[in-house]
Amino acid sequence: MVVALSGYYGFGNAGDEAILMALVREARRRGVEPLVLSADPKATEALHGVAAVPRTRPAALAALARADGLLSGGGGLLQNRTSTRSLAYYLGFLYAAQLLRKPTWVFGQSLGPLDGLGLSFAGPALRRSRAVVVRDRASLELARRMRVAPERLALGADPALLLEPPRVAREERLVVLVPRGRLPTEANLRLREAGERLAALGYEVLVLGMQPRHDESALELFEGFTRELSGDPRRVLYWIAQAGYVLSLRLHGLILAAAAGTPYAGGSYDPKVKAFCEESGAPYWALPGDPEAMVQVALHRTGPNKSALRDLRVRAAEGFNHIWGRPTPANPLT
Repeated sequence: MVVALSGYYGFGNAGDEAILMALVREARRRGVEPLVLSADPKATEALHGVAAVPRTRPAALAALARADGLLSGGGGLLQNRTSTRSLAYYLGFLYAAQLLRKPTWVFGQSLGPLDGLGLSFAGPALRRSRAVVVRDRASLELARRMRVAPERLALGADPALLLEPPRVAREERLVVLVPRGRLPTEANLRLREAGERLAALGYEVLVLGMQPRHDESALELFEGFTRELSGDPRRVLYWIAQAGYVLSLRLHGLILAAAAGTPYAGGSYDPKVKAFCEESGAPYWALPGDPEAMVQVALHRTGPNKSALRDLRVRAAEGFNHIWGRPTPANPLT
């Protein structure tokens, strides 16, 4: 079975590429071959070893016509806080697949925020999908309010939690800071101040950008620190796995820290960050944040809750089982 994957793929965002990496691996374990709708098909094919086509019409619609179904996800695709245009794009492919009588799955997503118009357009597409697997409890409640049938609805978790970290030595006195471009400057400056205080206490500080052509402006605020920038989730996971603590203004800085077993705290620029930190038992702060509070959680390596993280990983795996069944015996889930 060939399934088209629709998401924010091919834009060089390490978080979304981490989601895709997990999706490709878990799909193939279940006998499903992905066909990715990508902004940069050649880069997607090189990074993930998977077939990819342009995400724009008519190429994407032609791919959808020959695929056996469409998976929309993961990430925060179905919301109109960013723009109505983005919501229309992702819903458009769900509606197109359903018009072609293809099965659709909404997977690994944080739903919303959605205004009244957004809810009216998203609801039918979700209700007609074969399965809706969300990654946090707030999204589960929103799906229930949109009257998604209970037997089609499941609580999963972000697929990137299932990625395996590299075997590297952990440096307890290394703190990774993850800024984010296009946030209010003050949020990144408060993170920088926390880094300066940690450096004055003898900690090594690495500043890590996770989306080229997006995070450069934020990284410029951290002059004098060691800085890295990559949209490759393998490289990001390598750096995070070495750290003793992560302070992140990106959701997937936190999720990849969780995958690596590195403690973390996050700045809540979006409800999905608050949801992930609360469900994993990790500290978080409202923007712009208090640098001294950031320093204290890093010094004490506060959170997350290990039992809560185990539960999230189980949920992530069960989310795949909900849509495509368990892995074949030849490819057991480890």
